[in-house]
Amino acid sequence: MADLLDLFELPLFPLNMVLFPGQILPLHIFEDRYRLMIRSCLAEEKPFGVVLIREGKEVGETAVPHPVGTVARIMESSHLPDGTMNIVTLGIERFRILRLIYDQPYLRGEVEIFPLREPADDPTLTRLTHQVRQRVVRYIELIAEAAGLRIRVESIPEQPRQVGYLAAVALQIENGEKQELLNAGSVTCILRAEVALLNRENALLAWMARTKEWPERTQSGASGFLLPN
Repeated sequence: MADLLDLFELPLFPLNMVLFPGQILPLHIFEDRYRLMIRSCLAEEKPFGVVLIREGKEVGETAVPHPVGTVARIMESSHLPDGTMNIVTLGIERFRILRLIYDQPYLRGEVEIFPLREPADDPTLTRLTHQVRQRVVRYIELIAEAAGLRIRVESIPEQPRQVGYLAAVALQIENGEKQELLNAGSVTCILRAEVALLNRENALLAWMARTKEWPERTQSGASGFLLPN
């Protein structure tokens, strides 16, 4: 994040989802406070932060967020006749909330950038990256089979950090588990957790494929991902 200071104030958008760097997130903005927030972000060409709700609700009351979120940059925006807005955002970098600020109709935070460390001398990194790449390809294939689709995975990134974030986006798991991945202190930690999660999810999906006991609706979250720099 060359255009952001290490310590800065950021408007916060608490949601019932976890955003990762490299992930595309479209949003429909209808609440007055968030319309105000987005208009300010657009006018000043500044990002905002997406955080998973820990306590409270998306609409109405001010929700309490988890302390780690992702900076979201607005890539596209459109204003609708009823005053609502549609925006398309891109997750850029993780941040950590140091202090919540309640001086605006919308929540703000004093935050610091929280980069995902990638130790150069970690001998397990190559092996874990290879394991996650193999397992996420299989996961996407099984998800496609469940949805009655034919998907051929042509390309998967090779850089460990990119692989870690791609797998985190693709995994259709509970928000709490997603947040644990976002909280990971290093690339090694996130990849190791993803190997375990993908082993679990692939075993379940393979059993469903054999028994034909698919859930009523299964979707892949692998779409909407751009590789972070």
